Amino acid sequence: MQASVAPTPSSAGISGRMSRQRRRDTQPEIAIRRILHAMGLRFRVTLPIPGMPRRTIDIAFTRARVAVFVDGCFWHVCPEHRTSPAANAEWWATKLAKNQARDTATNEHLSGLGWTVIRIWEHEDPETAAKFILTAVKPNSI
Repeated sequence: MQASVAPTPSSAGISGRMSRQRRRDTQPEIAIRRILHAMGLRFRVTLPIPGMPRRTIDIAFTRARVAVFVDGCFWHVCPEHRTSPAANAEWWATKLAKNQARDTATNEHLSGLGWTVIRIWEHEDPETAAKFILTAVKPNSI
């Protein structure tokens, strides 16, 4: 298996912006975590996925076996907000398709281990997302 080499950035500005993208503790993730915590829920953050090296659950409720991922619209190809970079288009199309395949494999793996997987888009309302998560963690609470 040959590693995919990233193409030369189209500009220094874009390169700088991409390198500053957060992998964890994004604003949407923090907003949801604050609301969940205020609801009295306790959870683990960035929990390693058993049997899947280098993959983590954004927000994990280990007792209830609920895994929450807060997905960025660009990186996970949101059906509402997807964009296709013009520069290095073929490389980006391949990269984003691999991200989607990895998400599907992660969902299937966790489901096979008995976890409920919830994926929240970064543009979703944090309050609504937190209420949805609450119903999965504590089904009789609402």
